[in-house]
Amino acid sequence: MNTSDLRPFRVVVVNAGVSDPSSTKMLADRLALRVEAAAQRDGRTVETLNLDLRELLPELGAALASGHLGPKFTKAIEALKSADGMIATAPVYKAGPSGLFTSFFQVLDNDLLIAKPVVLGATAGTARHALVVDGEMRSLFAFLRTMTTPTSVFASTEDWQDKALGKRIDRAARELVVLMESEVEAKITDTSWDSYQHEFGSAGGNELGIDLGSDLMRLAAGGTLPGGRR
Repeated sequence: MNTSDLRPFRVVVVNAGVSDPSSTKMLADRLALRVEAAAQRDGRTVETLNLDLRELLPELGAALASGHLGPKFTKAIEALKSADGMIATAPVYKAGPSGLFTSFFQVLDNDLLIAKPVVLGATAGTARHALVVDGEMRSLFAFLRTMTTPTSVFASTEDWQDKALGKRIDRAARELVVLMESEVEAKITDTSWDSYQHEFGSAGGNELGIDLGSDLMRLAAGGTLPGGRR
């Protein structure tokens, strides 16, 4: 197939930086540019959508407390659902990714990102936090069952003048493009979806036809059978 006939890759850039200017956003932007360049070398184009989590702060409390998703949260989830790949970057606070970053991904349905290709990145003021990406962020995305690239990117203050940072960014970008080109997400979910232990409501509504009034379901919910039997 001629590559010109293929649709562009959809990449969502999730940035948890809150300062302006933000080194976390700068890292996310550099990754996005290198992903576009790596795809272009293979004759592919990329549509990039920037998702700045600070814009979701007014809706975050309700999402965490009750699961109620406001319009911005809903739009963000729809973007992630349809994305071919994701770039996720966070600032490091208190030796871990920011609460805004972790809270956003904790709100998401556990099944939303199954096999989604992801590049992880983080920024901090000191190199002492370099293991946060692989020690904490990667474990979160493993729980969400994403396909994280082998290369993650960490940038401390002194790294921005180091050519090695650019090499890591290029390597991570190339790995993301390879994962998207392989269509790994579709291949895994198309063949293995039924073998996952889904949460109620996570299968797109397919399981919502369950008869909740059956004797078995009433018992499972702690109710009683007709006549008061348990």
